[in-house]
Amino acid sequence: MNRRTLTAALAAASLAALLAACGRQEPAPQAAAEAPPAPLKIVVGLDDNFPPMGFRDAKNEIVGFDIDLAREAARRLGAEVEFKAIDWSAKEAELAGKRVDALWNGLTITEERKANIAFTAPYMENHQIIVVAAASPIQSKADLAGKTVGAQDGSSAVDAIKKDAATAQSFKELKTFGDNITALLDLSAGRLDAVVVDEVVGRYHVARKAGEYRVLDDNFGTEEYGVGVRKDDTVLLGRLDQALADLKKDGTAAKIANQWFGKDIVK
Repeated sequence: MNRRTLTAALAAASLAALLAACGRQEPAPQAAAEAPPAPLKIVVGLDDNFPPMGFRDAKNEIVGFDIDLAREAARRLGAEVEFKAIDWSAKEAELAGKRVDALWNGLTITEERKANIAFTAPYMENHQIIVVAAASPIQSKADLAGKTVGAQDGSSAVDAIKKDAATAQSFKELKTFGDNITALLDLSAGRLDAVVVDEVVGRYHVARKAGEYRVLDDNFGTEEYGVGVRKDDTVLLGRLDQALADLKKDGTAAKIANQWFGKDIVK
């Protein structure tokens, strides 16, 4: 091969290599996975007549243990929180209809509710206690036979009573009320023989009216409270779980509990 031919061949090879390099597509750098955005606002649905978990004070402002806990969790998420009073017996419809983002008001975790609601890890343990008038002869669940018993409509108290079928069938009547306070007022007035209610609520009222009520040793079972969100709202669920875990770990949840109950009852 002469010099001219060799030069031409080298030039052609160099051009081919250049064109090949230009035509090769470099893989695009993989975009870093972005964390889901924090919610800007969380609308919490609650029964605003459920002291000490959530209720209206003398200034008509919503206050309570769950209110303080929710406010602190939202603050840590960088979110605004709005508390919306709802018909508690229609709570699942309120959540599914996106009129609220979370149910946070002494909401008991049950298998039936898990079918429609996603729950955070439990943050409190509770019992369904039996409250009677201080002078009542009733001493146990067996003594409720032939008696009129009250509970809040749509509450886990009703579910707990129905699970104890033998005792429930022995009642003269199971009357349901829009809220626990009305049920307890009927107990005081003698229109009821007993009220089945969440322990945190029942003991709060018993303590405020010393000598008027008495709590039986028997109860309708132990349960756990959790925050409920829509099943497809996995981002909010994860963030609330983390916020609650942090509140427990650093002692903030215990501090809030002590302010409302005089002791740490957080699970």
